[in-house]
Amino acid sequence: MRILVIEDDKIIGDGLLTALKLEGYAVDWVENKKFAILAFETHKYGMLLIDIGLPDGSGLDLLAEIRLKNGEVPILMLTAYDETNYKVEGLDLGADDYLIKPFKLEELKARIRALHRRSEGRSKPLLRAGSIELNPATKKVTIEGQPIQLGPKEFTILRLFMENPNEVLNKQVIEEHIYGWGMEIESNTIEVHVSKLRKKLGKDVIETIKNMGYRFAISF
Repeated sequence: MRILVIEDDKIIGDGLLTALKLEGYAVDWVENKKFAILAFETHKYGMLLIDIGLPDGSGLDLLAEIRLKNGEVPILMLTAYDETNYKVEGLDLGADDYLIKPFKLEELKARIRALHRRSEGRSKPLLRAGSIELNPATKKVTIEGQPIQLGPKEFTILRLFMENPNEVLNKQVIEEHIYGWGMEIESNTIEVHVSKLRKKLGKDVIETIKNMGYRFAISF
């Protein structure tokens, strides 16, 4: 999943960028409303983290503008304001959740996972397909109960496939989910990761659809 962080505090923004990348997300970070709108209109994001206090206006105004453009993307508001009226206004404008600063990174990660599940219509935390089980919280994958060691990108790609059963995903879509701004992508990177997944999970797990992309071939 690709996440857009809108946060003007450089220490917090850099910390979120690093922590969420380590969690396996593709993350872009901007510091004001202007660049947030530009990024949102340029890329497809699975979630937005919006700070209320931005240098060129309120994060609540940004929230309202985003909701006019896209009613579906999950939005988590970050704020140093603990007053109830801010929470009420944000939720009424379309925020899906609130987190008060300072917060623990583990709580933020758990809220992101919960919002992501909700946006996909899932209530169960684990992803299962055939004998494959993936736990987004612990980053563990098992086949018939036996642990399988995956690299961070392999895990993220497998999760993407399991979250989008029966869909054909092309290289561009996969790259959008695993790479943020400024990351170099070699032309055969996705092919290499898919090849490694097939070696670890089975050659028939991921199907190549000629001239289109890849499809997860395990029944749910």
